[in-house]
Amino acid sequence: MFTKSISFQNFNTKINTYGLKKKLQTILYDKNEIINSLKKNYKYSFHSKKLNKKYNRSNFRIIGMGGSILGAQTIYDFLKKKIKKKIIFINNLQTSKKKNYKENYTNIIISKSGNTIETITNANIFIKKKDKNIFITENKNNYLNLLAQKLKSEIVHHNDYIGGRYSVLSEVGMLPAELMGLNIKNFKQLNNIIKNKNFLNSLILNVGATLNFVKNKKYNSIIINYDESSESLFKWYQQLIAESLGKKRKGILPIISNMPKDNHSLMQLYLDGIQNNFFTFFYVKDSKSQKINNNLILSNQRNLKNKNISQIIYAQKKATENVFKIKNIPFRSFEIKKRDEKTLGELFCFFILETILLGNCLKINPYDQPAVELIKKETKRILI
Repeated sequence: MFTKSISFQNFNTKINTYGLKKKLQTILYDKNEIINSLKKNYKYSFHSKKLNKKYNRSNFRIIGMGGSILGAQTIYDFLKKKIKKKIIFINNLQTSKKKNYKENYTNIIISKSGNTIETITNANIFIKKKDKNIFITENKNNYLNLLAQKLKSEIVHHNDYIGGRYSVLSEVGMLPAELMGLNIKNFKQLNNIIKNKNFLNSLILNVGATLNFVKNKKYNSIIINYDESSESLFKWYQQLIAESLGKKRKGILPIISNMPKDNHSLMQLYLDGIQNNFFTFFYVKDSKSQKINNNLILSNQRNLKNKNISQIIYAQKKATENVFKIKNIPFRSFEIKKRDEKTLGELFCFFILETILLGNCLKINPYDQPAVELIKKETKRILI
C-alpha cells in the first residue's frame, strides 16, 4: 500500500534504479507549470464562488477532444455517484448524434489552441441561443476566443504551458469538477505524496521495470480493468502514454482490456500468445454492489451464495493474478479502497509523473506531439 486509499503491488522484477531517484527529484522541483498544476497553491484563472453562482444549472455539456475532455470525463465517470448534475460529453465527430432542443445547457467548450477542427464543428452544431457558454482556451487571437466574444460568453484562459493531456488538474479539469459539485482542493495531492517514501519508491520501481520491458522488446502495456467506471481513466492514461512517448521510433502501446468480459475473448492470447506484453491490474472495491439472489442459485454453484458482484469480480481478479504469477507474466496491481477526489488525484499524479520520468529516461520530449500536427495541417488543406 502506498496511500491509505490505494493498495499497490509492484512488478516482481529485479531492476537497476540507479539515477532514477535523482531524475525524479529534478522533475519534482523543476519550475514546470505541469508539475505546478498538481500542487495546492496552483492559481486558477477562474473564481469558484462566482462560477457556481452564475452557472447553477443542472444540465451541462462539455465539448472537446483528447486531453481537453478526457480528464473531465474521467472525473465524472469515476465519481458519478457523488454528482447530482447531468453532464453530457461531446468528444468526437458523430454524424448520427442529434441536438436536444427541449433542454437548455451550460456548454463548456475546451481547446488549448482554440482552433481544433472537431471542437469548432461540434460547438457550431450543439450551441443554441438560450444556452450559457464557457470557453476554455489560450489567451490568443484564435477561433474560439473570437466566437466567445461574438456570443458574449465567459472566457477562461487555458494555461499556455500545459498541454491538453497534462491539464486535468488545471482549469481544464478543475473548472468542470467545480461545476459538478466536487471539492477540487482534494484533487491536489502532490504536496502530500512527495513526502511519502512508499509512493515515490513505487513510482521509481515502476519506471525502472518499464524501461527494462522496453529494452527487452515488450512494448504493449495492457490494462486489465475490473472497474467499469474507470474506463475513462484509462482512455486518459492511454493518450498520456501514447502521445507523450510515441516519438523517434520509440514508444509504448497502452491497450485497455475490460474485465471480466475479456476473460472470454483476449485472455487466451495474454496467457499463451506472444509474450511481448506487461500488465496493469485495476480494481475498485464497491461495498454496495448488487447481491446474488440465493433462491435462484442451483446446488452445483452454491459457492456463489451470499456473494455480491464486487466479491465475484475480485475473486476473478485474484485468480487471474495467481495464474499470471505461475506463468511468470509481469504485472502490477492497483486495488482502490475508496472512491473519492483524493484517491483520483493520487492516481493522476502517479501516472503523470511516471510518464514524464519515462520520457526523460528514454531521451524523448514528453510534452509535444509533432506528428499529429501534420494530420491537422493536411486536413485543413483538403477542406479548402
